[in-house]
Amino acid sequence: MLLLYYESHTHGLSYMAVSADHIREKLIKELEAVHVDVEDTSPERCAASFKVLVVSAQFEGKPLLQRHRMVNMCLAEELKAIHAFEQKTLTPEHWDKMKQQ
Repeated sequence: MLLLYYESHTHGLSYMAVSADHIREKLIKELEAVHVDVEDTSPERCAASFKVLVVSAQFEGKPLLQRHRMVNMCLAEELKAIHAFEQKTLTPEHWDKMKQQ
């Protein structure tokens, strides 16, 4: 199961626990990413903090802030359940150059 939903009876709020696999799959599908690394950086891997690297041609010609907004929009629901989220966004060309270094 990739997502876990449950109701808090005391506050009437819905919460979602997010997995690294779910984040990876969603970024690949929605941003047509050619490479995605997702690391759960929370203590004991409890899905509260993630670090991602996303490589997509959709980032071509876009400034860093716009790239990050694209990722944030893609993961809008998931980010509600995440306490910390670090992202690096690259075009395929930049990714190839980075791998060669």
